[in-house]
Amino acid sequence: MAAYNVELLREKVKDSGMKVKPLAEAVGYSREGFYKKLDRETEWTPSQILTLCEYLRINEDERKQIFLI
Repeated sequence: MAAYNVELLREKVKDSGMKVKPLAEAVGYSREGFYKKLDRETEWTPSQILTLCEYLRINEDERKQIFLI
């Protein structure tokens, strides 16, 4: 199972005001696939993490807190 701070990531998604569908499409997934990632059923790839951080305006410190990298 993937190790990351799912609560903080969900908070960032909510605070962004963005809908899940555009975020999912940005990282190459369906809405359902995106939720699987949020629910830790599948892992984020490095490129998906970078894309998500860009869309959600997550800075490097926040990225480290969320994704533990």
